[in-house]
Amino acid sequence: MKARVTMRDVADAVGVSPMTVSRALRDDKTVSTKTRARIRAVADDLGYVFDTSAQAFRTQKSGFVAVTLPSINNANFAETYRALSDAMAETGMQILLGATNYRIEREEALVRQLLARNPEALVMTGGFHTDATRNMIAARGLPVVEMWDLPGDPLGHAVGFSNANAMEIMLAHLAATGRRNLAFIGASEGGDLRGAERRAGAITAAAKLGLPPVEVLAAGDAPVSMRHGARLAAQLARNLTRFDALMCVSDPVAFGVLCECRRLGIDVAITGFGHFEVAAISQPRITTLDVEARRIGQLTADTLVTIFNGGTPADVASVAATLVPGDTT
Repeated sequence: MKARVTMRDVADAVGVSPMTVSRALRDDKTVSTKTRARIRAVADDLGYVFDTSAQAFRTQKSGFVAVTLPSINNANFAETYRALSDAMAETGMQILLGATNYRIEREEALVRQLLARNPEALVMTGGFHTDATRNMIAARGLPVVEMWDLPGDPLGHAVGFSNANAMEIMLAHLAATGRRNLAFIGASEGGDLRGAERRAGAITAAAKLGLPPVEVLAAGDAPVSMRHGARLAAQLARNLTRFDALMCVSDPVAFGVLCECRRLGIDVAITGFGHFEVAAISQPRITTLDVEARRIGQLTADTLVTIFNGGTPADVASVAATLVPGDTT
């Protein structure tokens, strides 16, 4: 095995001391621009990666923000992450990302691992956490932003929207178009907690509007996808015709339901959630709710930057849920 390249190797190659190499790679202006450029070029040629652990220990600054997402496959979360990471890159801060797979127990283990690496801030998706997670974060005392939700008892700052209130917009639209017998298609109980809020919001909104109770149809364990939606539609087949509209927990699920219904020749209104690209390009276009996924990432970054600069951001930054009418309602 080839020996690891060290700072001493870079120093010897350039003809300077290891301390000069260290300063140059930390962009210390006491080292001339020309020497810094030469050291960086030699370090790149040798494949040397500067170990920042000693600096982090000395300054108590790790240079990264820890972020948890439910899934890296979800296009909306990817948009949020892209906006957040782009903004953080401009500050020189890096992101350490972990996926919870929609499980708060997994989130607990992940947060424990992330906190062990001394992040300068923690960004979490959603406002539901185990008691152990909340205790760990409280004990650490670092900046925390919960996004994609507006929790009643936030850990720090919140950036997002009310999933339950968003569904009131969809219910009002369906009621205005004469739909009364409704079903909600989402994940099984205990998985997708934001999806559960959407389900609860739909049930509550239907009662307020004087509609019959919403029937809940479980498509499978979270995260549910196009395949789950199509499979559920195939299983229920003609039984779906007893509903005036099928409200899906997300656009991908709605697309799966739509494809199977069209294959079976079933004509029923279908709605999604999230304003995914698939909703706009499907034929027919899927009626959905836009919850500004990219803006959530931007506002989360703005909150962190304000904190890092010594400012005091707003405790809550809200985004609006907006109806995007399609051809399926």
